[in-house]
Amino acid sequence: MTFKEIQDLLKLISKLELAEFKLKEDEFELVVRTKEYYKGRGKGNIVSTAAPLLPVSTVPPSFAQPQAAPAPAPAPKAESAAPAKSESEESDESANYLPIKSPMVGTFYRSSSPDKAAYVKVGDVVEAGSVVCIIEAMKLFNEIESEISGRIVKVMVEDAQPVEYDQVLFLVDPKG
Repeated sequence: MTFKEIQDLLKLISKLELAEFKLKEDEFELVVRTKEYYKGRGKGNIVSTAAPLLPVSTVPPSFAQPQAAPAPAPAPKAESAAPAKSESEESDESANYLPIKSPMVGTFYRSSSPDKAAYVKVGDVVEAGSVVCIIEAMKLFNEIESEISGRIVKVMVEDAQPVEYDQVLFLVDPKG
């Protein structure tokens, strides 16, 4: 494949807004991944072909059409014995709680290692200065201490998920 053909192929991939394109012919293999691929971690449109190598200008438009991504499966709904609360009731209730926020950008961990118990869980009472989680930032593990005392009522972030600066990690009832 010539340099000009590769350039034309890249233009076509860009025009079609593909996330990933793979082409393999004998020993020659070409894989192109766009920003869309990394945003969706490969869930975007993918075209993979083992067709004979043709100049890009002779590839019929139907040959390089993106495949439709499958529709995501609906999340199962959790059943609860308590009646559902309206948004206004939940916001009034959560107004009484104080947040423990992330002091940095990084990855949230509830425990010091996967085989250890979480620092805190819902229902635990925390004191100001007690460690509630770890945030990994640039390969450094930072213990996050509570600035308030009270009872943990909600964990707002899943374990091993990225967090932003000032993102709420826990809700605490100061009345304990």
